[in-house]
Amino acid sequence: MKIFRSDQIRELDNYTIRNEPVLSVDLMERAAGKISDWFTGRFYASQPVMIFAGPGNNGGDGLALARLLFQKNFRAEVFFVRITENTSDDWKINRDRLLKETEVPFKTISDASQIPPIKPGTVIVDAIFGSGLSRKAEGFVAEVISRINSSGLTVVSVDIPSGLFGEDNSGNDPETVVQADHTVSFQFPKLSFMFPENEKYTGEWSVLPIGLHQAAIENTDTPWTFAEKSEIKQGLKSRNKFDHKGNFGHGLLIGGSYGKMGAVVLGSRAALKTGIGLITCHVPSGGDMILQTSVPEAMVIHDSSEVLITDGLDTGSFSAVGTGPGMGTDPRSYKAIDKLLRNCRKPMVIDADALNIISENKDWLNNIPAGTILTPHPKEFERLAGKSANGFDRMQKQSSFSREFNCIVVLKGAYTSIASPDGKVWFNSTGNPGMATAGSGDVLTGMILSLLSQGYEPLDAAKTGVFLHGLAGDSAVDKSCQESLIASDIINEISTAFLRIKESI
Repeated sequence: MKIFRSDQIRELDNYTIRNEPVLSVDLMERAAGKISDWFTGRFYASQPVMIFAGPGNNGGDGLALARLLFQKNFRAEVFFVRITENTSDDWKINRDRLLKETEVPFKTISDASQIPPIKPGTVIVDAIFGSGLSRKAEGFVAEVISRINSSGLTVVSVDIPSGLFGEDNSGNDPETVVQADHTVSFQFPKLSFMFPENEKYTGEWSVLPIGLHQAAIENTDTPWTFAEKSEIKQGLKSRNKFDHKGNFGHGLLIGGSYGKMGAVVLGSRAALKTGIGLITCHVPSGGDMILQTSVPEAMVIHDSSEVLITDGLDTGSFSAVGTGPGMGTDPRSYKAIDKLLRNCRKPMVIDADALNIISENKDWLNNIPAGTILTPHPKEFERLAGKSANGFDRMQKQSSFSREFNCIVVLKGAYTSIASPDGKVWFNSTGNPGMATAGSGDVLTGMILSLLSQGYEPLDAAKTGVFLHGLAGDSAVDKSCQESLIASDIINEISTAFLRIKESI
């Protein structure tokens, strides 16, 4: 699913109107019908509904929704937030239809004090501003938004929470944005939905298809994509009857230190469950028994140190390399990472403490082999690239970093983003808060290493690994709960994740 700028969405609307062809008011009716179906599937007709409608097409959506809800016996009332007398043509048509065809009360307000007391149990629908807003809400409309936010009631925003910009909210005023419990977005998610600071505004968001012109969507370029099952399914490699373990690669996982051998255990188990043919773990010699006992399928290479990684290995005989889990940041490990970056010519994924070591030696960034996958969490990325003002700024830094050092950056989070050197960014659609647990990142490293070893191109390995990882976490939560999820549960559900992707349409 592509993610477009607000101006691109307007152009797609206009293209659809011209080329379907369809009247703009009928496209609005189509959108309102989708929201009506969504709304009636979640709320009871006995609940009062207050719809705050602005003067533009977002307000027109709200007027059309009010009429459709009336037809389904909901008790709705409309409050026209009169920011200006200049209303859109489709707004006028829907206001006239509302007044002629329904008994829905329609009230005009030009001051927040004109809003009557809101009854308990009321559902508030926010249709004041659409995604085209480019300056922060001010004046009495900001007071209306404040009144909505302080109501303590369920709030549903149409297309985007009023006051929220579609992309960059750096210059916005957080006090003048509707804090929705649900956001129902048309056709595509908005880029701003992907950033953690905006969750308190969007709440739980949904995307409703409204039939925008498919050819126009396909032919309109955007650097941002929301990765879904269909894309991942198309890229999965199949197995043949006469394949053997040699066909699925031999990966090298470098990591572990005294007290942190579990990270390598988790990574190697995850690699095996993701389909790697062979896995060898380079660990401190003191961790040999732990690995041999915990993961009997794995082979082990001992470091000369009992407690940490100090040796640089020849990686030429391996299909792919992963490094970082549980390694620690002892300066005695620096030489091993330095040698690996300068000499490794195999596909590689770098995580955790290996990233922290690099962040302490930033001149080494220029030695990262082209196409290497880096998997930082936000704090690790901050150490590498500097502080970010917000999620949008961090995404820009991520994209610039990927381009500058010709690597793939997997920035972990609720919608894990994957940046490639050509400037494109994919946001992942799977996963849940239960995965914020010790060892979850080590599992992801092992999964990506496995896919690299099996011959997936680095970008495909990153996207597929992240999607599978999140889906395995979702499967684990289905059998338990978010609070109880541990990293081993994710590994145990990797097979289910593969099946869910293969069975999807």
